[in-house]
Amino acid sequence: MLPWMLRAGFRDLGGVGWMRGTLLAIFAGPIFVLLGTSGFLFAPLSHGAVIQPSTATLVTMLLGWFVLKEQVSLIRAIGTILLISGLAIVASRSVGGAVDHPLAWIGDSLFFLGGLFWVGFTLCLRRWSVNAVAATASVSILSAAAVVPLFVLLQDFGRLAVLPTQDLLAQLCAQGLGAGVLALIAYAKAVQLLGAARAALFPAVVPVSTLLVGIPVTGEIPALPEAIGALLASLGLAVALGVLDPILSSRKQKS
Repeated sequence: MLPWMLRAGFRDLGGVGWMRGTLLAIFAGPIFVLLGTSGFLFAPLSHGAVIQPSTATLVTMLLGWFVLKEQVSLIRAIGTILLISGLAIVASRSVGGAVDHPLAWIGDSLFFLGGLFWVGFTLCLRRWSVNAVAATASVSILSAAAVVPLFVLLQDFGRLAVLPTQDLLAQLCAQGLGAGVLALIAYAKAVQLLGAARAALFPAVVPVSTLLVGIPVTGEIPALPEAIGALLASLGLAVALGVLDPILSSRKQKS
């Protein structure tokens, strides 16, 4: 993103502004990534796959309902109840001190905080109507400016050098280009075009898809309660965000 920013101009950070760019980098930069990745040190994949995206979507919805005074239909209220129920099921193992993950509550707390950071990023994008590429460039460059000096100071580049080249390239493509640039641009553009509440729908696909991908990739098979909770939370997210509204409206018209 540095070539784009050099052409757009550093004076106002590509039109974003240094103050706004700094806030965006705080919400979606290294702190956000650290919260999510650190959570997996304590909690299983299934917890992170549900808690962080569900928190981001649920809080965005609640802010729309109670702060922005958006109307709440019965079907969306039911969806919210399903979502909360699913989250409660997933979190119940960690709250109860599961033997296989006795410190899962720490990871769950980190996932929850990560979700709140994403809410802040979403609301800032919507309120300021920031260009998607400019927002992504601001987050990427300011994040690098904060992290790279720490790596140099701590001499952690040597640890990267001993890793297999294939693993480094995989992380560069997946985390750097994929999650760090393309996904961020796509989400920022969705917020710009659809608004915060509708764009918040996209995290709803994370829980089930992550659980399914995690089985062959990591070999981590979720327990039955966690699987049920993940499915229930995903269903609740979809219902609460109005995915079923077109189906229900078409049935009403036919009747």
